[in-house]
Amino acid sequence: MNNLDILIVEDELFQREMLRDFLRKAGHRATEAGSGEKALQLLEKNCFDLMFLDFRMPGMNGLETLRKVKLIDSEIDVVIMTAYGTVETAVAAMKAGAGDYITKPMDLDELAMLIRRVAEHRTLIRENEILRQELKIKGVTSDAIQYKSPKMTELIQLAARIAPSQATVMIQGETGTGKELFARLIHHLSPRAAKPFVAVNCAAIPETLVESEFFGHEKGAFTGAFQRRIGRFEQADGGTLFLDEIGELSPAVQVKLLRFLQEREFQRVGGEKTVTADVRIISATHQDLEARVREGAFREDLFYRIHVVALKIPPLKERREDIPVLMTHFIRRFGEANRKKIDGVSREAQDLLVKYDSPGNVRALDNILERAIVIARGSVISTEDLPFQNPVCGTGGAGTSKTPAGNLHQAIAAMEREMIEDAMHQADFNQSQAALILGLSERMLRYKLKKYPLTGRAGNSSRV
Repeated sequence: MNNLDILIVEDELFQREMLRDFLRKAGHRATEAGSGEKALQLLEKNCFDLMFLDFRMPGMNGLETLRKVKLIDSEIDVVIMTAYGTVETAVAAMKAGAGDYITKPMDLDELAMLIRRVAEHRTLIRENEILRQELKIKGVTSDAIQYKSPKMTELIQLAARIAPSQATVMIQGETGTGKELFARLIHHLSPRAAKPFVAVNCAAIPETLVESEFFGHEKGAFTGAFQRRIGRFEQADGGTLFLDEIGELSPAVQVKLLRFLQEREFQRVGGEKTVTADVRIISATHQDLEARVREGAFREDLFYRIHVVALKIPPLKERREDIPVLMTHFIRRFGEANRKKIDGVSREAQDLLVKYDSPGNVRALDNILERAIVIARGSVISTEDLPFQNPVCGTGGAGTSKTPAGNLHQAIAAMEREMIEDAMHQADFNQSQAALILGLSERMLRYKLKKYPLTGRAGNSSRV
């Protein structure tokens, strides 16, 4: 685990020294502040990875301190400490930018796991910044993929690791999640970046023309073939061919695609000459291709050929922390395109957009904000500019308005248990997949499963 620079903000000397000694024994660098005012002074002169912040302090309380801390350093991880844990405390602190909570007296095992999670998050942030700089050097614009969530950060890191290889890649995700953007990112980070990136939407090509579109045709091959035509495979020679909605291919074309992947050669429609092409295949689908294989609608041997590495992009409702970043990006882009000065989004409108279970994902958010910019009367987008007044929320997402009963510890335990059970059920009790859904490491998920054994609602825990 990486050693962290940690600031302890606690007015009680005994509590402060006890936490300091624990952190230093674990190898971290711990600095103390007895008040919110002192903490702000230290932040002005030093950089910290993590802050433990007491909620109730004389003078400037924890909530006031937190708001000012985030103005100085928006990236610092803040954990609220309180002996008076309530749901209201949690909600207020979350809105002000806290990342987690811990109640007094502190459970040292829980404290150690929390610090480990922060350390993993800080590592991802550093790796992410290195990747952004690499993309900048390679000329990949910041418009490519906008994100902040741990889930998307991990996916970007995985895309960067697989890009230099020659492996075929399968990108899965709902419509509008950005599958082609990920394909382009992999291409730009690969040794093929200087060669063509060719995208084909398999669902948009009439079945009778798919083979000609892929492999080209010779003059006179069929009615209307007045001259030779080069297909997409030849166009992408040396580069990357992106096959979107690959699940829509007919069995006949699947056979020809499989042959190309095996032999790296094909024949144009109506031709006898064998043509070779050096092409990396990246495919995408919103369908469950494994189910299609079981149904006999998709070839199993082709599935394994195109599925060497898989990326699964989560829907926007599972990564709501990306929405403000996307909003800022779209407002800037569409404001410039429509020659309209938009300063931002009202708090009420932003809350609606964050809570909205966007069925069309990023593409839908793109459309909503472009429309809002066009019809906005002033320089700030309000709820009146949105095509809905009440969010369509799921029962378990970040936008739910249901507040659990009990104190903070009980509320968090209940929500954690429910989310873990839902994720395990969704992942068919595969811990790796469930950890990805929850945005946790597998080690953290195993710890949580010991803490919250699965009930009968989610299935038999013996399968885990």
